Amino acid sequence: MLLTNNLGYPRVGAFRELKKANEAYWAKKSSVEELLDTAKKIREGNWKTQKDAGIDLIPSNDFSFYDQVLDLTLTVGAIPARYHSLLNKVDNNYSLDLYFAMARGFQQEGIDVTAMEMTKWLDTNYHYMVPEFTKDQEFKLTSEKFLNEYNEAKSLGIETKPVLLGPITYLLIGKEKEAGFDRIDLLDKLVPVYEQILSKLAEAGAQYVQIDEPFLALDLDAKVKALYQPTFEKLAAAAKNIKLIATTYFEALKDNEDIAVNLPIHALHLDLVRGENQLDTVLAKVPASLTLSLGIVEGRNIWKNDYEKSLVKIKQAVDALGKDRVWIAPSSSLLHVPFDLDNEHNEQSLPAAVKNWLAFAKQKLAEVKDLAVLAEGEVDAETTKRFEANKAAAESRRTSPLIHKPEVKTRTSNITDDDAKRTSVFADRKAAQQAKFNLPAFPTTTIGSFPQTKDVRKWRADLKKGSITQEEYDKAIAEETENTIRLQEQLDIDVLVHGEFERNDMVEYFGEQLAGYAFTQNGWVQSYGSRCVKPPIIYGDVYRPEDMTVRWSSYAQSLTNRPVKGMLTGPVTILQWSFVRNDQPRSTTTYQIALAILDEVQALEKAGIKIIQIDEPAIREGLPLRKADQKDYLNWAVRAFRVSSSNVEDDTQIHTHMCYSEFNNVIEDIAAMDADVITIETSRSQMKLLNAFAGDFKYPNDIGPGVYDIHSPRVPSKDEMVDLLRKAKAVVPSEQLWVNPDCGLKTRAWPETKAALESMVEAAKILRAE
Repeated sequence: MLLTNNLGYPRVGAFRELKKANEAYWAKKSSVEELLDTAKKIREGNWKTQKDAGIDLIPSNDFSFYDQVLDLTLTVGAIPARYHSLLNKVDNNYSLDLYFAMARGFQQEGIDVTAMEMTKWLDTNYHYMVPEFTKDQEFKLTSEKFLNEYNEAKSLGIETKPVLLGPITYLLIGKEKEAGFDRIDLLDKLVPVYEQILSKLAEAGAQYVQIDEPFLALDLDAKVKALYQPTFEKLAAAAKNIKLIATTYFEALKDNEDIAVNLPIHALHLDLVRGENQLDTVLAKVPASLTLSLGIVEGRNIWKNDYEKSLVKIKQAVDALGKDRVWIAPSSSLLHVPFDLDNEHNEQSLPAAVKNWLAFAKQKLAEVKDLAVLAEGEVDAETTKRFEANKAAAESRRTSPLIHKPEVKTRTSNITDDDAKRTSVFADRKAAQQAKFNLPAFPTTTIGSFPQTKDVRKWRADLKKGSITQEEYDKAIAEETENTIRLQEQLDIDVLVHGEFERNDMVEYFGEQLAGYAFTQNGWVQSYGSRCVKPPIIYGDVYRPEDMTVRWSSYAQSLTNRPVKGMLTGPVTILQWSFVRNDQPRSTTTYQIALAILDEVQALEKAGIKIIQIDEPAIREGLPLRKADQKDYLNWAVRAFRVSSSNVEDDTQIHTHMCYSEFNNVIEDIAAMDADVITIETSRSQMKLLNAFAGDFKYPNDIGPGVYDIHSPRVPSKDEMVDLLRKAKAVVPSEQLWVNPDCGLKTRAWPETKAALESMVEAAKILRAE
């Protein structure tokens, strides 16, 4: 029989139960016991769901309260020294207070420590906590979460496959926190902890352990390549009778095939969605002892699997290896897709025709099982029925008139290079903009959103339910907007924002007003920690039927003599943070969105909004993982941004914003976007990320390095911000610097927001005086 293998499952719960439990615990409104109970219920539900779906290899240790990389950091004892004062603040099971302090910072009881850095997990919108390493780094087994969860599932009668992030990938995704060493040289110190982990799992009776090594599908230097074989030999020896599974995803093995297939492991997982054709070369190299796990069901997007197409790949593997050495699996963990399509009931936002083309995590389990049964050959009547329905759904999607709009395709194909160029060079534009706005040195602004309180969210929910009228809703939003404008004036911020109280999400809000989009009620996906998003679904050609933001931006500008930024999300970010149609190139879809954003930019400019921010936090995230593929992506991604932002007057100032990304290898492309001002997240790295903008390549336009971390509840002092600004001034000329937070303030509370912004403005004034 072909076994079925799942790599990981969504952990926030079908209705964001973990988010709510975490936030209640952080707010001291619930006990640690209540939080642990919620987590236990989610884990049990996930395991039972997978067992009921017929999955043979069910993962454990894929659950996390905040982030799986942070879990491993705690497990191997790589706890940065600044948290040692919290080592006595632990609960009996999970060191939760210490754990959350590492994730979010800690500021109480006379202790004030910053959070660890956070950045994107490979090319996803999931954020992980970056491990920090020092030259004399030591590792020790500090948490037995991996064992506790295995035993927990076993007590329910469910045999699971513990999941571990592999030691090589773990070191490579971290950072050296001092000079003079290479973090990969810490491998000899780290592997013994993995040996302890495997030994404990072997004693507990684990049959399989999944070791995720996604870096095996990335570009590696010779030094790292040479480490895989000896490292896995040590792991295999420690594992005893455990069957090890090396898991790769998000790319094809390519030049690392020979390394991967010859590791001392039982099974190797391949992503056959991102690396669609790698079976053609891998199968000839597979030794007789190796099983292949075929990642044939898309783990990162929500379209139904095409059974007929997948069965061709499965047959190719079975013909070469036999049924007993082939497993069927999703391409990656299902962490990146929503929980259950059956929870969607609103046909206005998600039409039945579009819903019929989709599969969420629970449905993908069924697809994995169906493909295993179909490939096996002994097909029951129900599976046959589902096969026919699958073929019908694929055909209806290919031919649906909902998808294709000839006028959109024509406009997109007619884009020229002139459409992607500002009229004048930056120096001339800056002079025109300074003449118009007369901003001081170190001008202050925020990134866009202000706190969305329970009241704001309730107004939106009440409007949807019909509990309040549109007029009542608009009145409440107008009052909140005016209060925010007055607060910013009182704080003496130079460039204001309207606060975005009418917006549910920076991508979903725009998707709701663009044609070609559908939406879910409960399609939540974890972005980081308790932050969940509902990515909209691009199913057809995209265009803008009417104004999207002009009303509230114009209203805010009417309240003040200070400039108010129009706030838009950029075309690449709208693409990246949506579930994107897979029936045309992503570049084509991005250009369609760029033209829609351009239409809105010009409408804002016509309405008198002369500073317009087009956020692109995902442009670095979308960078292909292999260097050979990156230039093509950067060419069309940068061009799409320029299409959206270029056709404006010289004295219209275009801003963009990026966060939680590494910029060093794309800095010239970011400069090529030619935004007048870029704001970036830099506070968690203590301005070190700013070095990318001031190294051999000097960033030519204006830049606002974030001076405080909005993802932490701690309020930084004025002196702390002054210190960060002085660090920024040391590498970037003062005349190029703006002052702003790291990101939008939507998730923060008003008291901390006011206190932090007050300090931020004071810090800017101190720098002006200097």
